[in-house]
Amino acid sequence: MSFSSLSRRTLIAAGAALLAAATVVAQPAAAARPPETPSRGDVVPVFETMTVDGSAQKVDFPKGSKTVLLFFLSGCPHCHKMIPEWNQAFERRPKGLRVLGVIMDQEPPGFWQQMPVAFPVLRAPGRDFLRSLNVNRVPLTLRVAEGGRIEDFGLGEVCSGGAAANCIDAIHLGQLFAPPK
Repeated sequence: MSFSSLSRRTLIAAGAALLAAATVVAQPAAAARPPETPSRGDVVPVFETMTVDGSAQKVDFPKGSKTVLLFFLSGCPHCHKMIPEWNQAFERRPKGLRVLGVIMDQEPPGFWQQMPVAFPVLRAPGRDFLRSLNVNRVPLTLRVAEGGRIEDFGLGEVCSGGAAANCIDAIHLGQLFAPPK
């Protein structure tokens, strides 16, 4: 056995050991990463916040209720495309379905004139609240049942096909705005 072949074998074995160690180290970091979206069955707690007009509002989820929460940012182009879709769904919403927008940033002057919104809009109670719900990407549509339990959600804007990243198909959006059962 030559020295060069021993060195190559040793290097290959050392490289394999380093790769295995790096994989083991990387796995816990990936597992600790928080989810990017809420999950079905998660609970939205009762919360108090302000409307965009400045009045206080308590949001709860009483027995027999269904609420759709629409999370968006004023500076998000995907949200700008989604707001007209949400406006249409809001206008056609069934009786008994409450719809509330939740703006997550401070809108620039003139935003509401440039981007008409048909549904009532609240200010997000804060980053900790959003983080507790795993609201990390927008536009996000949440269907919430009594007790704050998330029944379903849609992430992204309406796109044909709905399979691309940051897309929801129109059928799924319609299901999120379906009549309460």
